[in-house]
Amino acid sequence: MRNRIIAAIAAAVLGCSGPALAKVSPAEAERLKNDLTPVGAERAGNESGTIPAWTGGLASPPANWREGTVEINPFPEDEALYVITRDNLDQYRDILSDGHIQMLEQYGPEFFMPVYQARRTAAFPEHVYEKFYQNALTAELLDNGNGVRDTIMTSPFPIPQNGLEAIWNHILRYRGEELSFRSASATPQRDGSFNPVVNQYDYFFAYSRPGAELEDIDNKIFYLKTETVAPSSLAGTITLVHETLDQVRSPRLAWRYDSGSRRLRRSPNLAYETDLPNSSSLRSVDQKDMYNGAPNQYDWELKGKRELIVPYNAYKLHDESVRPNDVIRPNHINQDLTRYELHRVWVVEAKRRTGISHIYDRRVYYIDEDSWQILATEEYNEAGELWRVSEAHNIVYYSVPVFWTTMEMTYDLKAQRYYIDGLDNGYPAYNFEPGYRGNEFTAAAARRAARR
Repeated sequence: MRNRIIAAIAAAVLGCSGPALAKVSPAEAERLKNDLTPVGAERAGNESGTIPAWTGGLASPPANWREGTVEINPFPEDEALYVITRDNLDQYRDILSDGHIQMLEQYGPEFFMPVYQARRTAAFPEHVYEKFYQNALTAELLDNGNGVRDTIMTSPFPIPQNGLEAIWNHILRYRGEELSFRSASATPQRDGSFNPVVNQYDYFFAYSRPGAELEDIDNKIFYLKTETVAPSSLAGTITLVHETLDQVRSPRLAWRYDSGSRRLRRSPNLAYETDLPNSSSLRSVDQKDMYNGAPNQYDWELKGKRELIVPYNAYKLHDESVRPNDVIRPNHINQDLTRYELHRVWVVEAKRRTGISHIYDRRVYYIDEDSWQILATEEYNEAGELWRVSEAHNIVYYSVPVFWTTMEMTYDLKAQRYYIDGLDNGYPAYNFEPGYRGNEFTAAAARRAARR
């Protein structure tokens, strides 16, 4: 990471072996009420003023937004402060990730990065902030780091001591209690042509429900059911996932219903480096949501913090007037619709463990200090070459509130193609209160739904 790390953590450890690591002391946890925000970010801005102080985030929606409608841009008057291009990137190298530098060099001048005023909008409900504090006092990694204990609802380690704790903060971050929405994914050809795959997504977050206790949720983080709506050749395909907390002790459970065979079958390999369905082999399963699943294939190192230009407040991409044709371009998305800002991020490096088979030898994650959402990643091949670059474009969903992705993409620098997910434009607003009870996510329920 050269000399651009601005806050190296001297006590960071690899964290993939050994006994459970200790929770923080009460005195340390009190920092979440003083110099740190409730989620563990630095409350103050930076010295130059280019990163503001945190003042609660976008906890209240804009006055002209109405419940049940698509989120509107809370900053319609904002204009880009400057635009980073291939020609001027040397001025900004210290605040650019290696992945974005490569994107600018390889795809410029069409690929550029409009940089806006930094706005620390990430916000969560007050009861979630309370759980951050409680988790800090109790949460511990299980032996070998394959799970956690004495934690619930949201990220376990707001004051992380190592890379494993930081990645678990992303995996277990609060994303609401349940959710229903429709969106499309695509793998554009080099000329920009594409055929979208439209899915209905239904989530039930067992880990995050008020009153839930870890011993009562049967080792489950969430339940997810997806049903393909289009194209007609795939319509009716259903995938059901039970996402487990300790995936080494109890691996992820997955089923898939193929409308051709009309049978619901277990999918034992829906994990790790397996190709993500409908991604044209441009993205692995464990890249969904930027990273998911058991962390046992890598050694994780917390490198420290950096001030970095990252995707943020992507309300232009989320706008209800935008359509997939407005977003998709050859090689990369339409950068006129993007918004980048300067934020502090945690840097976590994952190195493949000896004897493990995975297509990525090394991975670098840039995690938002205000939300524990991964904002950007870099994936390297066996030869040490930068292979893929991923971005997560995020917004605050006002009705909760919660900070989460509206669109993700993985750029394959070798194939010069990309996978994009979250093309939700033109569909109804996300529904964070669909009224699920949990029994809608059993294999039997999926089988009944398929037959209808």
